[in-house]
Amino acid sequence: MTKIRIAVQKSGRLNEDSLKILKDCGISIDNGKDQLKATARNFPLEVFYLRNGDIPQYLRDGVVDIAIIGENVLVEKGNDISIVERLNFSKCRVSLAIPKSVKYSSVKDFEGKRIATSYPNTVNQYLKSKGVTADLHIINGSVEIAPNIGLADGVCDIVSSGSTLFKNNLKEVEVMLKSEAVLAVSAEISPESKEILEKLQFRIKSVLQARQNKYVLLNAPNEKLEEIVSILPGMRSPTVLPLAEEGWSSVHTVINRDTFWEVIDELKQAGAEGILVCPIEKMVL
Repeated sequence: MTKIRIAVQKSGRLNEDSLKILKDCGISIDNGKDQLKATARNFPLEVFYLRNGDIPQYLRDGVVDIAIIGENVLVEKGNDISIVERLNFSKCRVSLAIPKSVKYSSVKDFEGKRIATSYPNTVNQYLKSKGVTADLHIINGSVEIAPNIGLADGVCDIVSSGSTLFKNNLKEVEVMLKSEAVLAVSAEISPESKEILEKLQFRIKSVLQARQNKYVLLNAPNEKLEEIVSILPGMRSPTVLPLAEEGWSSVHTVINRDTFWEVIDELKQAGAEGILVCPIEKMVL
């Protein structure tokens, strides 16, 4: 039986988030300690645990069919590889940073300066687009220490919260790229594996839709029902059911998390009561 081969980061936060979305898709994976490969029990899928920076080449060579990988890695090492799904987790920025004590006016300040980075292609492309030439020092590992030991005038690195920069007395001055986890596909994927990929994508879309929404139940006086229903976005239209108490109805709907609190405030002002909010496990549209 054909199995689709998926690469995920060997360790770290992206590894945890990748395995979680597969689990939320109902896929059970036997994970042994220090395993480099594992097979799903209930889905035709094999998981390869690889170094993040090696994954683009594995996709190119067709060693794996698909991968969950940071978009920033594809920009640096695999801009020829197709993205089939944006996954909305493991978000970060690829940014330029300098010592806090140094004044900064624009990217032109990097002209002729030394920049320590693990992302030379990304930095070169960005600086070239701005008409700036700098001297890059390629470092694999923690680049934040470079300015403190006199190796560089600034750094280019991944930034999530900014706490690592802060601890190393650096400040973020240019965001070159915003990144998130994506599902990438090999150009060498077989027709049989592509069929499995479509099934996997269907499950992933259902999970992502669920994560973006909340299921809401509320009680509404019938005289306010029309106004309350007009506030609710809903997937198509809200479900309205009569309550045992005469003159009241129960309203069920789905609200996007990005507008959730604004909608809840409007509902309260319109007379909604007993508002219950529930997480959604899957949304099949």
